[in-house]
Amino acid sequence: MAKFIVIGERISATAPSINKALAERDPEPILKRAKQQLDAGATYLDLNIGPAESDGEEIMKWGVELLQSNFDNVPIALDTANMKAIEAGIAVYNRAKGKPIVNSADAAGRIGYVDLAAANDAIVIALCNGEGIAANNDERMMYCQTLLERGLMAGMSEQDLWFDPLFLVTKGMQDKQMEILECIEMISQMGLNSTGGLSNNSNGMPKHIRPIMDATMVAMAMTKGLTSAIVNPNDLRLMETIKSVDVIKNNTLYADSYLEL
Repeated sequence: MAKFIVIGERISATAPSINKALAERDPEPILKRAKQQLDAGATYLDLNIGPAESDGEEIMKWGVELLQSNFDNVPIALDTANMKAIEAGIAVYNRAKGKPIVNSADAAGRIGYVDLAAANDAIVIALCNGEGIAANNDERMMYCQTLLERGLMAGMSEQDLWFDPLFLVTKGMQDKQMEILECIEMISQMGLNSTGGLSNNSNGMPKHIRPIMDATMVAMAMTKGLTSAIVNPNDLRLMETIKSVDVIKNNTLYADSYLEL
């Protein structure tokens, strides 16, 4: 079994300090967050530059080169709705530590992101939705099949499509949570990889509850076969849970010091 892959979510243009740093090409806030996440156990860093409609190509190239030159070619998820910016990031990307991740495709207007990943020998996060959120697992798996076929026809390995069932907000969609976990299990039973923005499940909850809910959800999802997640690695409870489930699933060898590794 393969160790769970943690994709660090904290370099995102949705954070005002990071948005400002990207716009001004100020490395310090970005390098600080990158180091915090890698020290906490992140495997990949998600570089979310937002829509970046005007200067996305330059921002993405700058961000990729900044992170990889400072952190020994850390693998990166290139996260933006600007396809040309993703292409620009891939053009300067060093694959020594892993392929780039294209974040993300869906089965509707963003299906071209699968082709982009295929053309550049990249991994793609494939959202199991179309124009809107899927109504049920029948729809999710239909979208999954559409994306899988698109990738395979373009020459991708099925292991390079990481399927995202879309974690839903528990506060308001409580009745859908087990459905999402069942979808992860269906994806796993097909021998496919899965991922997702896990913290979405705790959106809107009080600050002290979110780490508890996120840790519980990741444990349940990992037992259903979830192979990676986009998370905050600086959430200690979450990371301790991921490491512990990896031991119980025999993905990593137990040692008394496993939480420090």
